[in-house]
Amino acid sequence: MTTTSERPAPLRDPALMLEQVLREWGGNDDLWIFGYGSLIWRPEFEFVERRPAKVHGWHRALKMWSRINRGTPERPGLVFAMLSGGSCQGFVFRVPRDNGEQVLRRLWPREMPLATYDPKWLVCRTSHGPVTALAFTLSRKSPSHTGLLTEAEYRRIFAEASGRYGTTLDYAHRTHEELRRHNIRDRALERLLRLTQGR
Repeated sequence: MTTTSERPAPLRDPALMLEQVLREWGGNDDLWIFGYGSLIWRPEFEFVERRPAKVHGWHRALKMWSRINRGTPERPGLVFAMLSGGSCQGFVFRVPRDNGEQVLRRLWPREMPLATYDPKWLVCRTSHGPVTALAFTLSRKSPSHTGLLTEAEYRRIFAEASGRYGTTLDYAHRTHEELRRHNIRDRALERLLRLTQGR
């Protein structure tokens, strides 16, 4: 029986996925990272530039189970993922070439403890032209994709789920607040947060 102190085993090898991303980046240019959730308000890495950016073909969705960061194996929480379709507004962060590998190695335990995301290099449109940035996407075939959740399920998760970085509800609120601070409106997130009013 799994206890709250035990972590589920990764379905894929996070270290191998990191080495693949490092090879794809190559280290010849500065590293760009696209943030659309907690990376916006808690990047935890040094960068020399941040730009508002928009990605086409992917959208932000609170539809990924979190069994470590915002929940437990017994009571999974939720975190954002980028799912195919639509568009997503966020920020790109530029990391100097010489620091790129170090930043990725520090970022990996946070974003990829269970190797759930599919890291992809996506074209991000900015006011200073397009850049290709690393983004953490999710396949709908992943067992960590929630599929369709009812309003009652979202309410229960917001009320109960908490992990090593805090609650799902705080995570959703902080992301919403930071998006609004930068005049980015996410109507799907607004609808979900309205479910918690009057609890």
